[in-house]
Amino acid sequence: MGLRAAAHRGRALCGRAWEGLRPLDPNRSVKAALGALVIATVAITTLLTLVAFHSAIELRVIALLAVIASLLVTQFVAHGLAAPLDEMTDAARSMARGDYTRRVHVDRKDELGELAATFNRMAADLEAADRHRKELVANVSHELRTPIAALRAVLENVVDGVSRADPVTMETALEQTERLGRLVEHLLDLSRLDNGVVPLRVRRFEVWPYLAGVLKEANMTKGQGHARTDVHLHLDVSPAGLSAYADTERLHQVVANLIDNAVKHSPPHGRVTVRARAGRAPLSLALEVLDEGPGIPEADRERVFERFGRSASAESGDGGTGLGLAIARWAVDLHGGRIRVAESPRGCRILVTLPGDPAAVELT
Repeated sequence: MGLRAAAHRGRALCGRAWEGLRPLDPNRSVKAALGALVIATVAITTLLTLVAFHSAIELRVIALLAVIASLLVTQFVAHGLAAPLDEMTDAARSMARGDYTRRVHVDRKDELGELAATFNRMAADLEAADRHRKELVANVSHELRTPIAALRAVLENVVDGVSRADPVTMETALEQTERLGRLVEHLLDLSRLDNGVVPLRVRRFEVWPYLAGVLKEANMTKGQGHARTDVHLHLDVSPAGLSAYADTERLHQVVANLIDNAVKHSPPHGRVTVRARAGRAPLSLALEVLDEGPGIPEADRERVFERFGRSASAESGDGGTGLGLAIARWAVDLHGGRIRVAESPRGCRILVTLPGDPAAVELT
C-alpha cells in the first residue's frame, strides 16, 4: 500500500511539474510559440551576421537573407496560428445561417486547441437547443392529436345531426377538453424539464381502480387516435389492494403511451395486457405492458426510447412519429424509475419500475 501511495504521489508531482512547464512549451502555449519565433528570428540574424564577418559576403546581402529567412519562419508560424481561427470563422458564419452541425477540427494542445474545444461544445449546445425546439413542436402534435380528433368527432356529429347535444355527448366533449388542457400543461412541463424545473406531484393511490380508469379511457378512444378497434385490453393487478406512490398524471402519460404503442403493433384481434405487481421497496410498483406483436429486436431496444427512434420492424408500418416511448421514458425518469424492453417469449414486453415512497423506506 505504501509503494502504491508513493507511486500515486509521484505521478501527481510529475503531472503538476509538466503542467507548470506549459508556458515554456511551444506545442502547448501560443505565447511560448511566439517567443520561440522571436528567438529563432534573432538567432538567424545573428548567425548570418557572424557569417558575414568571417566571409567575403557583403553585409547588405546578409541582411537581405536574414529578412527573407525571418519572413519565411514568421509566415510558417502565422499560418499555423491563423488556420484554426479561419476555420472557426467559417463555422461561426454557418451557425449564423442556422447550420449548427459544423465543428472545428483542430489537433492542438495550446490555447487555440482549448478555444476550438470550447467552440465545439458551444455549437453542440446550440444544436441541442435547436433540436429540442423542433422536437417540442413534434411532441405537441403527437400528444394533442388524439383528444383533438375525439373532440372534433363529437362536435361534427352534433353539427351534422348524427347525435344530439345531450348531457352525455357534451360530457364526452368536456372530458376530451379537460384532457387536452392536461396535455398542454404536461408538454409545457416537458419544456421545463430541460431547464431543470419540473413539478412532480406524487401521492399514494390504489393501483387497480387507477389502471382500470386508464384502460377504460383507452377503450373509449380506440378508433380515434388509430384505426385499431379489434385489440382486447386486459388488466392484471395483484394483490387486489395494491397501492403505489407516484404522480398519477405523469403515470397516466406512461401507461397511455405504452398501451397506444402496443395496440398499434398488435396482430388482428390481439391482446394487450397491463400487469401490475408490488416492487421491492414500500409502495414501489412494477408495471408491465405486453402485446402479441412482432416484438422489438435486441439491437433496437435502447433506440426506441429516443425521440423519433423507431425499431426496424416498425419502419414500414404505421408506427407513429416515434415519440410515445420517449415521452414515457421522460415521465419515468422524472420519478427516478426505470423503463426498458424486457425479454418475452412472444411480442413486446415493456417493464416500468417506480421506486416508491422514500419516506416509507426511512420509517421501515
